[in-house]
Order: sequence, then structure tokens, then C-alpha cells
Amino acid sequence: MSNPTVGQPIRVGIVGAGANTRTRHIPGLQALAGVEIVSVCNRSVESGRRVAAAFGIPKVGADWRDVVADEAVTAVLIGTWPNLHHPVTCQALAAGKHVLVEARMALNAREAREMLAASQRHPQLITQVVPSPFTLRYDEMIRTLIGDGYLGELFAIDVRGATKAFADLTAPMTWRQDIGLSGVNTLSLGIWYEALARWVGHARQVTAMRKICAQGRPHPAGGRAVIRVPDHVDVLAEMDCGAQAHLRFSAVTGLAEPESGAWLYGAEGTLVLDLAGQRLLGARRGASTLTEIPIPPEKQGRWRVEEEFVQAIRGREPVRLTTFSEGVKYMEFTEAVALSAAQGQAIALPLP
Repeated sequence: MSNPTVGQPIRVGIVGAGANTRTRHIPGLQALAGVEIVSVCNRSVESGRRVAAAFGIPKVGADWRDVVADEAVTAVLIGTWPNLHHPVTCQALAAGKHVLVEARMALNAREAREMLAASQRHPQLITQVVPSPFTLRYDEMIRTLIGDGYLGELFAIDVRGATKAFADLTAPMTWRQDIGLSGVNTLSLGIWYEALARWVGHARQVTAMRKICAQGRPHPAGGRAVIRVPDHVDVLAEMDCGAQAHLRFSAVTGLAEPESGAWLYGAEGTLVLDLAGQRLLGARRGASTLTEIPIPPEKQGRWRVEEEFVQAIRGREPVRLTTFSEGVKYMEFTEAVALSAAQGQAIALPLP
């Protein structure tokens, strides 16, 4: 299949139309010239029809295979839970479709590797994982400061993804707490690690502890479900850059302050990403307090996932955020965390 030119519309079929697909992907794609969304399949035909009516999509599939097999479809957007990312991606690529898949990339590292291998068998097709979004505005500035020596030698990193709310241990299980639907990722572990890797590179070894505070929860379909996804996890990581990182993610830290952010400590400076305050702070040796670092417009990133995907299909730019190769790396990290916590030992990366 040859890449569409400007004169050939890119026809997108959607598999899974959850909140992110409806609020970001569909409007983002429909805003691009020469892009048409021609079909949608959701968890039920009824919900698919509602999405189709809301966005003017002409066809509703009863099954995701209907979308993948549709000869009119040029590219497939996969907005399902992670349990379907692997089969839909592999079949879409085999059918000659470009693929944009929601994060997390897959249930586990094995599935992610198989998705990467499938993409490599079809190098003419574009594949992209929806990137971690909440640091996009700051990523380029942080990379620039580190590259210019603002920190000097990087010694230590702290990352926190927490909540101020006290845990509701009686609430029904959500899909994120169902390991069969969400896989081995825990809370915001994967999304934060992906952002961290953009700044400083990847980890070479991890040691982790985790805690499941609610051993069971009501299942939405009835009965009671055993919970295997932790409510709280601490990770120590040796980074390839030489720094030691401590990452904590929690759904049980009531009144945590601050909730989420990142702290990078070097020989010559400190950088702090304050997400709640939407600020990048820093200080260099000799300073007594952190001050806000202004980000010039040319250094401010933004959400452009749909645009990047379409531009890559048209051969105008490569996929940067996020490639399947990078997705495999963060999937290996999240799996290494789960293995370390289960086995009580350090796990080396990349996984064998």
C-alpha cells in the first residue's frame, strides 16, 4: 500500500470511542484537511451509533474486525482498553492499514514486542502510540536546560504521581484495576516514566515494592473481584544516565502535597516540574530559592498527535511521540516493576 498523497483522502476507521477518542482524537482528525472518519466500532452497536450520530460518521461496525477489514479504511485508530491493542494492531497492519493506538501500548512487554515486530514487517505503514500528554508543554525546555548543563551531573530524580483524595476501598472495580483489561501498568507509572525517559533516557535496573490496599472490590457485572493491581507502588531505578530515581505512585495518599511532579537534582542545579501550578522551577548553585523558568513560545510543546500521525502517513515528518520502539521500552519498564515487586529482587533492563 502506497502512502496517500495530498489528493488522496486518509480514511480512518475507529475501534473504541472512549472519552479520549471523543474529546481529542475525533475532533483532531476531523479538523485536518483530507482526512475522513468513515467508520466506528464501540463496545456496543448502540454506543457506536451514538458516537457516529454525534460526529457524522457514516458507518457503524458490529465488531472491530468489520473496521479492520473495510477496504475503504486507510488507517485505524485504536481507542480501546489495552487488552485489544495487540490483536487489533496486528490484524490492521496485516490488512495494510496505518495504526494509531491509545496508550498504554499493550497488556505486557511480550505483546508490545509482537506489535513492534508486526510493524517492522510492514515498514511502509505508519505506527504510533498516543504519547503521555501532561508534560508536552515542558519537555523541550527541560531537555534544552539539561543539554546546556543547567544541572551539571545529574545525581537524583524524584517523580510522584499521587492523589489528595482518601482511598475509597469499597468502590466498584474499574477497568484500570482489572489486570485482564489494563495489564501490568500501575496507576500513572507508565505515563510518567515515558515523560521522564524523554528528558534523561531509560532505566537499566529497577527495584520495587507495592501494596494492594483493597484486596477485593465489587465487580460491575456482579459479585466480587479479586484485585491484583496495586494501589501504591514505590520504585528505585538506576538510570542509564547515572542518576538514581525514586518514583512513587499512589491512590491512597490522602491530602498528599504536592500531588504530582518531578524533581531533578544535579551537581550545579535543580529543576522542578510543578504540574499543579503549571510551572517549571529551577535554581543553580548559590541560589537560596527556586524561581520560575519562563518557557519561550518556540520551546513550548503542544498536543499534535493526530496531526503528527497524518503528516507521517503523507511522508512529511517522522513519528516522534510515540514510536512503537519507545512503547516497548516503557512496557518493559512497567513489567520490570511488577516482576521486582513480586519476586523481591532487582530486575535488569531491557528484559530478556
